[in-house]
Order: sequence, then structure tokens, then C-alpha cells
Amino acid sequence: MPGHWYYDLAALHRDYGVINHFIAPRNPHPDSILWRSTYTAPTPEADILHDQARYWGVRGIHYHQFLAAGENTLNLRLAEELYRMIRSDGSYDADRWLERYVQCLRTPGWHRDTYVEEVHRGFFMNRSKGKKLRSCAIVDEHIGGLASVPALVAATEGMALGELRKTVQLHVALSHQHRGVLHAADVLTCVLHAIAQGTEVEAALVANANDFFSLRQAQEWVALTDEEVVGKRLSPACYIEDAFRASLYLAWKYRRDFSGGLIANVMVGGDNCHRGVVVGAVLAAANGCPREWSDGLLALAVHETRQLDPVSYWNPINDP
Repeated sequence: MPGHWYYDLAALHRDYGVINHFIAPRNPHPDSILWRSTYTAPTPEADILHDQARYWGVRGIHYHQFLAAGENTLNLRLAEELYRMIRSDGSYDADRWLERYVQCLRTPGWHRDTYVEEVHRGFFMNRSKGKKLRSCAIVDEHIGGLASVPALVAATEGMALGELRKTVQLHVALSHQHRGVLHAADVLTCVLHAIAQGTEVEAALVANANDFFSLRQAQEWVALTDEEVVGKRLSPACYIEDAFRASLYLAWKYRRDFSGGLIANVMVGGDNCHRGVVVGAVLAAANGCPREWSDGLLALAVHETRQLDPVSYWNPINDP
């Protein structure tokens, strides 16, 4: 999360060194393009930026500036909410989820992220036009569309693969009406299901992910550095084609090394948060999650209401 959307890897190393444990993000973010993003809520019901709106259009803002070490970004907070809802209800219900999704985004302080992805903004713009919730999705081709897939797969443990695939497709399509994202979601579902059944990572990828993963190519790339693969051979950006391919490659390369895979994914920059969902889910399914990582996740701790300390954050509005 601290290194999210760094494309200047020298700046990433200068600002954080090697990110091999949970740390908080810092301002300024040298590669931030949040200043180019805009969102004007057409109605009060479409206001999903709340008190974070004043940071939009300002240079140097870290997308996740107010998150603590080990705290989840907005998309992963939603994944957490989805998991808890399914486990509480005992099943997945698309309409109930959409109502919960709207409630979460409409509640000031429900999350502490400054950045709200285009897919959420588009959804609420469509909702403000009177569209039914099942018709508010946009055509979004970003890997962020996979953020909730592992949570959904985990929450519906024991569901038959055919039904699971349909459920994942229904859920992802509620926000991401993009063929590539939906295909990647299906592939990830099948890969995670296969690993849960005892299949090795490499075999699961070869059997289920050949539209995105080539074993021959991966074996050639392994002689290169991770920065050469994700940066030169594949884009580190968020668009699904390269982002998902990069995620699967890193999951394959580090298939027996959970920590190594997470750290490598962070340090190649770009959209490492959402690639990290895929890499982390595959590696955790195959190896389990080491305690030094799970113990640092605030989502697994008792949730407490924390007041933001404005003194501890650089505020370019008051101190440009």
C-alpha cells in the first residue's frame, strides 16, 4: 500500500527502502496523479469522497495518505465487508451486497482512503441518474476488479466449482462490465479452487490460466530480474491484460515463498496493491499465510474508532 502506483523505482527505494513489513505511507508521493482526477457529485447521494474531496486536484498527495501500517485500502475494505456478510448470512446475495456497498461508500468515515477508484465513481454517477443498482456498473478494465474474488471464494468455501464460477461472475459484473476482467476473475477462481483441492501452483496455472500464463515464457523470464519482467516485458500499470499476467508470473516464480512473492510484487511498483491481491491469494492458498503477516493486519484486530492526528500528516493545502 505505501508503494502503490510508484513508477519511479529509484524514488520508491529512496522513500521506503525495501518494503518487507507493514509501514504507513508518506507524503508527498512523487508519482501521484491524483491531482488530475476529478469527481463532482451531482447529488448529495452521490457524495462518496466526503472529507477527502479537498485533497483531489492537489499535487503530491499519496492515494492512501491516512492509512496506518497494516490497514487495508478501500477495495480491500470492501472485500473484507463482503466476506463478513457472506459468512454471517450463510450465502451470497447480490442485491443485499449492492445495498451494503452503497451504504459503505455513503457513510463518512467508513474507510480512510483518499483515493476512490473510477469504478466506484462511475457506479454512483449512474445511480444518481436513477438506474437500478444492478445496472450501475461501468466498463472498467482494471485489475482492481479482482480485489474481492479471493474473499468471495474463501467465504463460499465448499461451494461446487460450477456454482462458484457463476457466483463470482455475477458479483464482479455488478461493478466491472469488462470482458477481460470477467475472464480473469473466472481464471483466478479456477486457480484458487484447484489449489484448495491440493493441486500445485504450477499445475493449477497450466491447467486453468493458459490465456494469461505461459510456462515456457515464465521459464525464460525467470533468468531476468523482477523489474525487467514487470516493467519491460509487462506493464506494471493497472490494466487487466498485463497486470493479471504479471500477477500470475510472480505467483509462479515465488510459488513456495509467500514473503518473497509479496515483497517482489511491492518492489516492482505500479498497481502493486491489486496485483498483490492475486499474488497473495495464490501464495496463501498454496503455503498458508505466515503469522508475521497476518498478525500485522488491522482487519484481523479489534476495530476501534481512531481519530486522525492532523499533525502527523503533511497537508499541502495548508503547507504547499
